[in-house]
Amino acid sequence: MTTPAAAQRHDLAPQGHPQRWLILGVICLAQLTVLLDNTVLNVAIPSLTTELDASTADVQWMINAYSLVQSGLLLTAGSSADRYGRKRMLIVGLALFGVGSLVAGLAQSSGRLIAARAGMGVGGALLLTTTLAVVVQIFDDTERVKAIGIWSTVNSLGFAAGPLFGGFVLDHFWWGAIFLINIPVALIALAAVVRLVPEWKNARGERPDLLGALLSTIGMTAVVFAIISGPEHGWASGRVLLTAFLGVAVLAGFVLWELRIPHPMLDMHFFRNQKFIGAVAGAILVAFGMGGSLFLLTQHLQFVLGYGPLEAGLRTAPMALTVVALNLTGLGARLVGRLGTPTVIAAGMTSLAAGLAAVAVLGRGGYGGMLLGLVVMGAGIALAMPAMANAIMSAIPPEKAGVGAGVNGTLAEFGNGLGVAVLGAVMNARFAALVPAAVGAGSLPAALASADGPGERELIKDAFASGLEVSQLAGAVAVLAGGLLAALLLRRAARAEAAAAKTDAVEAVDQVEKAGDRAGSTGPAA
Repeated sequence: MTTPAAAQRHDLAPQGHPQRWLILGVICLAQLTVLLDNTVLNVAIPSLTTELDASTADVQWMINAYSLVQSGLLLTAGSSADRYGRKRMLIVGLALFGVGSLVAGLAQSSGRLIAARAGMGVGGALLLTTTLAVVVQIFDDTERVKAIGIWSTVNSLGFAAGPLFGGFVLDHFWWGAIFLINIPVALIALAAVVRLVPEWKNARGERPDLLGALLSTIGMTAVVFAIISGPEHGWASGRVLLTAFLGVAVLAGFVLWELRIPHPMLDMHFFRNQKFIGAVAGAILVAFGMGGSLFLLTQHLQFVLGYGPLEAGLRTAPMALTVVALNLTGLGARLVGRLGTPTVIAAGMTSLAAGLAAVAVLGRGGYGGMLLGLVVMGAGIALAMPAMANAIMSAIPPEKAGVGAGVNGTLAEFGNGLGVAVLGAVMNARFAALVPAAVGAGSLPAALASADGPGERELIKDAFASGLEVSQLAGAVAVLAGGLLAALLLRRAARAEAAAAKTDAVEAVDQVEKAGDRAGSTGPAA
C-alpha cells in the first residue's frame, strides 16, 4: 500500500509538479471567486433593500454571515486538509461553494440569502486554507516565493475588486447573477482539481478542533449581532445585552477550551509574544478599515452621490489597483528589509487612516476627494499587509507556519465582519440621532419613500451623509490608534530580541574565555 509521502514523491518532479503553473492558475481562479464574495454584495445593497425588502440589519447579516462562518472555520479547515487530504478538501470546498451560490442566486427572501451565504462561507474556508497548502506542495524552493507572491496578489485583488465586479454584473443582470456566475467557475475548477492536483495528507496529523470552531463561530456571531442590533433596539435593551453577554461568555469558553486540549485550533500561548500580538492587532484593523469602508463607500456613492452600481464599482477600483500595483512591485517587502517591520506597519496604517479621513472629509461633496482617499488607502494596505504577514509568521515556530497562516486569515475575516458591523452601527446611530422619525423605515430607500415632500427627503439624505462621515472618521481613528499600538509592540519585541541575542553572545564569549583559562592553567602542569 502506498504511503501518503510516497504518493507525494510520485506526483512531484524534482523541479515541482510538471503542471504546477496550470494548477496555480486554476486554484487562483477559485480563490479569486471566493474572495470576491467578501465584498461583492456591497454594490447590491440598493437592489437587495428594494427587491427583498431587506433592512439595514438584514443587509449587514447578508455580508457578515459569509465572513463570520469563514473566520470560524479557517483553522479547522486547514487542519482537516492536512489530516484527510488537501485535494479532497479542495473538492468538498468547491462543491459546497457551488451549491451555496446556486441557493443564494435563487433566494427569494433575506433569510434564505443569509443562510446560503453561511453555507458558501463553509466552502470558502476549505478553499482558502487549502489553496496555499497546495501552492507550497507543488512548487520547489526556487519558484515557491514567486508562486506565493501571485497567490497573495490574488488575495488583495479579490478582496478589493468585489464592488467593481458586482457593479458590472448588476449593470447587465439582476442581483442573483452575482452568485450564479460562481457556478461555472466552481465546475471548471472542480474538474481541474480532480484531474491535476496531487493528493497529500498526513495520517498522523493533528485532529480537527470541531468544538473550538463551533465556539469561535457562535461567539463572534453573537458579538457582531449585538453590535448590529444596538442602534435599532437600544444598547441597554435586554436583547442586545443578553446577546453581547452570550458572545463574550462563549468566546471565554473558547479560550479555556483551547488552553486545555492537546491540539488546539488556536494556540493561546502565541499571545504571550509581543510581536505576535502587535501583528495580529494590525491585521484585524487593516481588515476592519478596508471591509468597513467599502461597505460605507458603496452606499455613499449610490445613495448620496447618485451613481449606479457599475459606476460605483468603477469608482472604488483605484484602491484595488493601487494595492495590486504596489504588491506586484514588492515595495512593502523591500521597505521591511530597509526600515524594519514596525516602521513600515506604522506608515501603512497611518496612510490607511489618512485615506479614510480624506474620504470622510473630502468625499461628501464629490468624487475628487474620495479618489484621493482611495489611492492613499490602497498605498497603506499594500505597505501594511506584507509587513504584518511577515511579523505573524516570524513570531511563531517554523513548524507552526500553517497555524500562523490560519490565524492571519481568521483574524482578517473577523476584522472585515467587525468593520462592517461597527462602522455600520456608528452610521445608523448618527442617522437615528439626526432623523429619529426615519429610523422605523429600516433602510434609506424606505425612509426616502416615506418622506413628506422634497425638503424632508433632502434632510434624510443629509443625515445619511453625516452618518457616513462620522463612521469613516471613527474607522480612521481606530485604524491609526491600532497601527501605532502594533508598531510599538513590534518595536519593543524587536528590542527585547536584540537584548536577548546580545546577552547570549556575551555569555558565549565568557564561556570561551573560561574554557581558554582552564586550558591555560592545565597546560604547564602537564
